[in-house]
Amino acid sequence: MANVPTRFLKQYGSRMKDELGRGADVWTFFSPMVFPHAVNLGQGFMNWQPPKAILEKMAEDVQKRVDVHHYSPARGRPRLLEAISEMYSASFRKPAPESTDVAEGVVERDAQGWPVQRPDLGIKLDTKSEIAVTAGANEGMYSILTAFLEPGDEVILIEPFFDQYVCETTFNGGTPVYIPMIPPPAGKRVTTGNDWQFDWDALEQAMSSKKVKAMFFNTPYNPIGKVCTLEELQRLADLCIKYDILVIADEVYDCLTYDGHEHIRMASISGMWERTITVGSAGKSFACTGWRVGWLMGPAHLVTPAFTAHLRITFTVNSLAAEGAAMGLELAKTSDFFKKQVDEYDVRRHELLAVLDEVGLPYSVPFGSYFVLVDASRIQIPADFELPPEVKRKPRDYHVCWFIAKTCDVVVLPATAFYSEQHAHIGERFIRFAFCKDNQMEEASKRLRQLQPFLSTDDRTP
Repeated sequence: MANVPTRFLKQYGSRMKDELGRGADVWTFFSPMVFPHAVNLGQGFMNWQPPKAILEKMAEDVQKRVDVHHYSPARGRPRLLEAISEMYSASFRKPAPESTDVAEGVVERDAQGWPVQRPDLGIKLDTKSEIAVTAGANEGMYSILTAFLEPGDEVILIEPFFDQYVCETTFNGGTPVYIPMIPPPAGKRVTTGNDWQFDWDALEQAMSSKKVKAMFFNTPYNPIGKVCTLEELQRLADLCIKYDILVIADEVYDCLTYDGHEHIRMASISGMWERTITVGSAGKSFACTGWRVGWLMGPAHLVTPAFTAHLRITFTVNSLAAEGAAMGLELAKTSDFFKKQVDEYDVRRHELLAVLDEVGLPYSVPFGSYFVLVDASRIQIPADFELPPEVKRKPRDYHVCWFIAKTCDVVVLPATAFYSEQHAHIGERFIRFAFCKDNQMEEASKRLRQLQPFLSTDDRTP
């Protein structure tokens, strides 16, 4: 019998070339399977359950209801759509439906010439056209790009970024354009997430390309912890309006801000409602990342094409999980759930910062999300420490994270996992810690003290 090897040993879709060529990703290197007994301060998932009141009602519904075991409407369950509208409408400051400003491109500006934040007119998001429930925020963002990208279109990614932005862009025929944030200068013991600054000149230069169609924009910012100010949003909005850029506003940490910093929606700025589609997440809001329930919010001319793409990608979302997400939003609307949750996260945040102070590692205080970027420059890896070949080929922050995991049995993540190769040199002095963990900081502190003999002398002052 003649040998007939299959062509699929070597052939695959062109969109897979970059992904398959990357090799193992950061989650493979630093997974619980590799470090099963480690204190995991790396991946951003919680180690506690969603609110008890939600779980109890879901358990009851599992037994008594039929509908939660079957397909939901493709746009989303009516209860969840209504809960999203009730919870978030005010923060969008939606324009009046009879206004001609959107259709005619009118932008209201302040005395300095920046687009202003619109007043809240009390107009709700339309559950039939301005919201779509997706299989997690990730599928929502993928659906947006499926709906709007043409081959060769460019998408701006501000670094560091959520790593899925890259493949969401390339799988849909787009080309990522990387614009790094400007980190705070080395030399301070403590900085803040808001000390990271936009490179305005680089952003405008990128946006001026006729190929740029969209931009991913994240606030509160993972992994920096930055909460963009109104002035920053106005300045960014001015550029997006000038070059007519579609903004994919990744605002999944909208309920997690600290120290009096307010989350302001990009879509609430004059001229941005019509060119912004906002992404939300039940997983980040209610400690249920495994439920995979997210949502898109924005004008019908943006949400409808994205919803149509979602219809063909996943069709609908897990019914019971979507019902649970609706319960969560109803709970948050009728109680001070989000405030209590922020207070609990704030305790964890300070616990982690105290650990870093004790060890002697510089960091940026986060004003949002549940991550801390740490400057790992002081950590000196011994010359005789062995690194696996696949780690050794990576930037220095991978070496540091592997050294910490092996020496202290604490998992943290390298910042360059959230950078392009061309800008890895900017991020490789940073590593990311997560504080979405309960009852782990005391043990982490004990273990991380083992780093102290490997810290270079530091005479920098707070």
